[in-house]
Amino acid sequence: PPAAFPRPRLSARSRPAKGTRMRHFLDFEKPIAELEGKIEELRRTTDAGGIDVAEEVGRLRDKAQALLKSTYAKLTPWQKTLVARHPDRPHASAYIAALIEEFTPLAGDRAFADDAAVIGGLGRFRGRSVLVLGTEKGDDTESRVKHNFGMSRPEGYRKARRLIELAGRFGLPILSFVDTAGAFPGIEAEARGQAEAIARSIEACLEAPVPFIATIIGEGGSGGAIALAAADRILMLEHAVYSVISPEGCASILWRDAANAPQAAEALKLTAEDLRRLNLVDAVVTEPLGGAHRDPAATITAVGRQIAELLEPLLALDGATLRARRREKFLEMGRSGVV
Repeated sequence: PPAAFPRPRLSARSRPAKGTRMRHFLDFEKPIAELEGKIEELRRTTDAGGIDVAEEVGRLRDKAQALLKSTYAKLTPWQKTLVARHPDRPHASAYIAALIEEFTPLAGDRAFADDAAVIGGLGRFRGRSVLVLGTEKGDDTESRVKHNFGMSRPEGYRKARRLIELAGRFGLPILSFVDTAGAFPGIEAEARGQAEAIARSIEACLEAPVPFIATIIGEGGSGGAIALAAADRILMLEHAVYSVISPEGCASILWRDAANAPQAAEALKLTAEDLRRLNLVDAVVTEPLGGAHRDPAATITAVGRQIAELLEPLLALDGATLRARRREKFLEMGRSGVV
């Protein structure tokens, strides 16, 4: 991806138990990685027929859990940004696979092409027909290239607009899962009307006559995120981030040096805690200890439960009321001076 949106730096990896996936650790998690590495070494000693080290493993496990808890209790905004970008964090496709039954993807903007960074389609959420949208980053090199690292071109936002309007015609609630560093900044995207496409997608969100719930599951970057998140209710995972610009981009503008990204992250107020306090998001979903990447299934289950809770009262409202309330919601953000 462009240098403005680097992947998080990873430090040591603990050696996984047989048959499990290699776990990545961020730089600030290095002490945790070392402890978990020792635990795996001791387990292999036991498996190989060595001495019983169950007591020592238990002691180290307790120490690792305590260190994990203390570390994640005091994350800085920059560290939360790194967690939000963690390569093992569940992406939109994982939420759709787990929460949406009979998902049928729909492709293309009916004008230029299909953009794989934005996925969308029809399915059922707890028995109810819904339209689903998501920005997908990909899980490995091949899929990341296919999905352009979650950074959509104009046709992705035009596809989103088309599907949102489709949901309105058929009375389908809309669920979106947002995880993007921002819209693709390439010359060809600008030539095809990137800004106009984002604006039209936001307009479609605001005009949809059906319930709309958006969830920020990782990065919520700039207009590329808002284009799928101008919703009735906005959820945000505990360690997700949501801001008008990336910390690196902000630092490059203000200090002309991306190395000031941690300082920019503090100033941007991009954490779930900050945004809930400013009433820019409606609810924060607690993540498992150590982040969503440590227990994706539990994270997705918690998100599904929160969506169901917020969707129910919206279903009782007619289209005109939903549009009026949504419009007022975003106008009030401007009046309050937080945006």
